[in-house]
Amino acid sequence: MPKLYNTRTKQKEQFKPICDKSVGLYTCGPTVYNYAHIGNLRTYIFEDLLKRVLKMNGYLVNHVMNITDVGHLTDDADYGEDKMEKGAKREGRTAWDIADFYTKAFKNDIAELNILEPSIWCIATDHIPQQIEQVQTLINKGFTYETSDGIYFDTTKLEDYGKLANLKAQELRAGERVDMGEKKNPHDFALWKFTKEGETRQMEWDAFGRKGFPGWHIECSAMSMKYLGNQFDIHCGGIDHVPVHHTNEIAQAEACSGVKPWVNVWMHGEFLVIGEDKDNNKIKMAKSGDNFITLQTLKDRGYSPLAYRYYLLQAHYRKQLAFSWEAMDAAASGLKRLKNIVQYLPEQLEENPHLEQEFFSAVNDDLNIAEALGVLWRGIKEEKLDMKTVIKFDKVLGLNLHEIEAEIDIPENVQLLLDERVLAREEKNWELSDKLRDEIASLGFKVEDSGEGQEVRKL
Repeated sequence: MPKLYNTRTKQKEQFKPICDKSVGLYTCGPTVYNYAHIGNLRTYIFEDLLKRVLKMNGYLVNHVMNITDVGHLTDDADYGEDKMEKGAKREGRTAWDIADFYTKAFKNDIAELNILEPSIWCIATDHIPQQIEQVQTLINKGFTYETSDGIYFDTTKLEDYGKLANLKAQELRAGERVDMGEKKNPHDFALWKFTKEGETRQMEWDAFGRKGFPGWHIECSAMSMKYLGNQFDIHCGGIDHVPVHHTNEIAQAEACSGVKPWVNVWMHGEFLVIGEDKDNNKIKMAKSGDNFITLQTLKDRGYSPLAYRYYLLQAHYRKQLAFSWEAMDAAASGLKRLKNIVQYLPEQLEENPHLEQEFFSAVNDDLNIAEALGVLWRGIKEEKLDMKTVIKFDKVLGLNLHEIEAEIDIPENVQLLLDERVLAREEKNWELSDKLRDEIASLGFKVEDSGEGQEVRKL
């Protein structure tokens, strides 16, 4: 039985589903106004590992993931421009075209990373009636008030508002750290935004006496409750969702249904960081920054998507992970070596229950995949693993270990230089070896030396 860290209770707990062997799982999907960057993709891989571990334990997983194609404003709260409208202006296309294009790009990314698709994809603009109905329920129950720019949730009406992020301890005061506008309280949030006078929007609907569009938070609670009910097992997302998005989802969902807790287990993946700022603070990867690396960026530099998956599996999902090209090189080499070894393993050895128990105990311990990888490598080193067991392990890891990676196409002139470099190294002519390496790099290929010889990758 898996033990999972629950953000709601701030501790690791034995997982107990609401219904015997069936698990309701909701994961926050992408806002499809641009490509997902590799920091975003880290979250989806952690959620995929969770799903695979649940399935390994015999659970039927009803996995729902949303596609946000309206209502997510640029400050993640109630101000700024709708990200979809912004994307449409950036590319000179309609918001609908932008949503369609980047939804397909996202689905292609997760397929290449061997992420299992959800049971249900739910698109925000396909569920406007459910969102309007939930807002109306909250109005009828007295949890809202109206301003000139929308309908807001009054957070003072809930005694336990902000429990997920312990917001009461922050002691926010109006005007100091939040832009109040016409809000009554610092944490109040928009359920429905009205189209501004004179504004032309591509995505808007008639509701509550005016044209407008849903708030970002109401989308997830309305769609998850449609498909998973008023209470379900697990809700996941990135760590940045805790103080705003997920906190507000909980407030409106529990106020709407009266059922507490709305979700039993909340799980959050940490950031992928890239460098530090002048104050030595870690810089997370973000679309708003100049550190925006996509899966295609990795592929253009010769890395396979599964090499990136392998890179992420070496760190726990609740720990920040620093990205570097050197670390990617090591991960790519490590995965290649692992696959090369696996293809020569015997089909079946005498059963080794102790080794399997170690592996599955590790993954059941709050997804300790790094430890499980260590068990895998130790089993290989001690010659205690067979192909049958590796395939069983790989149902969790998702690395397609039994499949041989396609070799890259090396032009004849580059191959000649590589052959010459092998001879130079055999003769211990390190100066010539380095010179040839630089010449190979000038032709667009990176060569590294390992215990198994030269490894070549496109730059």
